[in-house]
Amino acid sequence: MKKLVLSVLLVSLFSGTHVFGQDTLPKFSVKNVGSNRIIISWVNTFESIKQISIQRSFDSLTGYRSILTVADPTTPQNGYLDTKATNDHMFYRLYIQLDKGVYLFSKAQKPVIDSFKKSNGYNDRLGKMTGNDSLSIPNFGMNNKDRPELFTPSNHVYTYKDGSVRINLPDDENKKYSIKFFDSDSTFLFELKEIKERTFRLDKSNFFHAGWFRFELYEDGRLIEKYKFYLQKDF
Repeated sequence: MKKLVLSVLLVSLFSGTHVFGQDTLPKFSVKNVGSNRIIISWVNTFESIKQISIQRSFDSLTGYRSILTVADPTTPQNGYLDTKATNDHMFYRLYIQLDKGVYLFSKAQKPVIDSFKKSNGYNDRLGKMTGNDSLSIPNFGMNNKDRPELFTPSNHVYTYKDGSVRINLPDDENKKYSIKFFDSDSTFLFELKEIKERTFRLDKSNFFHAGWFRFELYEDGRLIEKYKFYLQKDF
């Protein structure tokens, strides 16, 4: 899931009416929540959307660099926690790619202080963030053992919005790819060898339970990524 997402999904971190991401794309919100933490969030109402990338720059016009491409751009409400900005007055914008090659850039924005946090104990509710960049998923009845960690999802193996695991491999027909899957304790589960398709999904029933899983992605027999993903407890 990304990430938080796992993919990194932005959901309400506490009860009440205040929810991040009230602006509808291409509008978006940039909140400075303190301690070098900037939250970029939005609501997606586009029926067909192919890509959303978050870009950051020292000024509002030039020098933008992508800091994240969202694993699942179709998620209705999404966001990202930036903990690596040089300062708290950088500029942010979104690159949005729609169907048939149509794309647009959002208007550039600087972070604004989130006044809501002071009157509602926001920092206490947000908790201590780690060095990872994605937002945490709140604990909806999960114990600490099952609760997802903070992490940034892989671009190649990640949880899709329907709960399946999506595989998105580099589009190189000359390369051979294989993926090994493991349980959270590194117990080997199964392997996909000489994968022909470059984009496909694995049903969540292949993994038998919810929680964290690990994978190893190989290109021509060489390990190119070793990471993890999380399956929600909804089956």
